[in-house]
Amino acid sequence: MKATINGTVLAEAPESDLILIEGNWYFPPRAVKSDLLRESDTPYHCSWKGDCQYFDVVDGDQIYLDRAWSYREPMPSSLDRVGKDYADYIAFWKEVQVS
Repeated sequence: MKATINGTVLAEAPESDLILIEGNWYFPPRAVKSDLLRESDTPYHCSWKGDCQYFDVVDGDQIYLDRAWSYREPMPSSLDRVGKDYADYIAFWKEVQVS
């Protein structure tokens, strides 16, 4: 599967390496082109997953604010709920196409 924006590939991995949580595909860190992401200061806390780190997606001169996110230290109970360890996996939102 690929995560793309305007034809730029942000992440790519076999579907078997991804984790689907609440309708969002989470890519393993090694599959993501981290040079196209920039940490955001936007705070977020999910009641069942924990604290989230947002990332801005940088595509040339265009910056898409908070279009990717990751849970660096998911709540232990969420790991049981998901069935896999998704720490540091990255998901994408809005303009980013995952297919």
